[in-house]
Amino acid sequence: MTTTIRTDRQHQADLQRLRGFRLLDDDFMTKCFEGDPKYIQLVLRIVLEMPDLVVTEVHTQVFVENLLNRSVRLDVLATDSTGRRINVEIQRSGKGAGRKRARYNSSMLDINLLQKSGDFDALPETYVVFITEHDVMGEGQPVYRIERYISGSGKKFEDGSHIVYVNGAYRDESPIGKLMHDFACTDPADMYYDVLADRVRFFKESEEGVAIMCKAMEEMCNQAALEKAKTVVCRMLAAGKYTLEEIADMTEIPLDEVKKMKAGQGA
Repeated sequence: MTTTIRTDRQHQADLQRLRGFRLLDDDFMTKCFEGDPKYIQLVLRIVLEMPDLVVTEVHTQVFVENLLNRSVRLDVLATDSTGRRINVEIQRSGKGAGRKRARYNSSMLDINLLQKSGDFDALPETYVVFITEHDVMGEGQPVYRIERYISGSGKKFEDGSHIVYVNGAYRDESPIGKLMHDFACTDPADMYYDVLADRVRFFKESEEGVAIMCKAMEEMCNQAALEKAKTVVCRMLAAGKYTLEEIADMTEIPLDEVKKMKAGQGA
């Protein structure tokens, strides 16, 4: 499929959209947190109440493949100095932060952490952290920490798996209240934490950062157009009224790709 050429008007629209971005917007957040671990490290120290936590590695938009069933794409995947794996997800919609989604993300972390014939005790601790725009749990707490417990005794199961929900609507003068305020800011001048403010300012106000974000938005538009075109291909194949060559020509999807999609439909 051909790449969309952005007009000056579209570029200006991108700049306007960029000015309105917040860390609560997952595409903007993942761009801000990629590369240098110090940004996600600040967030995790506050959210997990671990002031000494040291993030040694961070990756954004991590695709975790499940060959037999549903794969997932993780917004942020961090590793700390003790080997803990921490997945951070931004969700503006409560539906995207469902409890079984958290369970599935947790299980997908485990899938790729143990070699064949490896000792189960070698599994590291894992955290799945959902930062949601609204209080999806509805109890007014700033942070919800979900653990497994043994029925009857009330003791923790201690399997090393943790799920955390952060209420993005929470505001007060505590570290988590200030952090969620910063996540909702569009203007870095209004943010409490200088580390995050400087990063947001780079992408919104510096020539280099704005260019990076505009390119990322262009790529997102191209990807969205590609996915839309593939949806059209699937419908045209199902209709059975067009040749593969006609479909490729009308949708600008390469003929080889159309053939693969047809084979995938079992036709």
